[in-house]
Amino acid sequence: MSMSKWAATAAAIGFFSVATSALASDADVYGPDITLSEAKQVAAGAVKECAVNKWLMAIAVVDTHGALVYYEKADNTEVASAQIALDKAASAALYKRPTRDFFDVTAKMGPFMLNMDHVIAAPGGIPVMKDGKIIGAISASGGTGAQDEQCAKAGLAGL
Repeated sequence: MSMSKWAATAAAIGFFSVATSALASDADVYGPDITLSEAKQVAAGAVKECAVNKWLMAIAVVDTHGALVYYEKADNTEVASAQIALDKAASAALYKRPTRDFFDVTAKMGPFMLNMDHVIAAPGGIPVMKDGKIIGAISASGGTGAQDEQCAKAGLAGL
């Protein structure tokens, strides 16, 4: 690896180390887990956005630990999207950031970060916030990264 690649890798690792340590303890960042009712509300907004655009997607909503709370999939959605949606939501909840952040760093610095457990470097997974705290995450999978992210963001408006 060239010196510039080493420097870029070190910078990316530093970015995530500082970003993570800059956040308060988990007790200060996470709120109570998203309820089933809240998860259904968030998913409904995402499902509506997918339907309006005629995108076949899988939608997953997880709690703060990445455990599935609610899932919905349009008929004829790509089979792999079922697991990808769950994985992206868990990644967003566990790492306290949108999965686009991993996508952006990986695109600039290379795939080193993909060695971390539960990292999904694909847009579309977003933490769900309530009262300034993370209560879970939503993701969409089945379209392009931008389409997945658009549907997940539309879901956030439902809460």
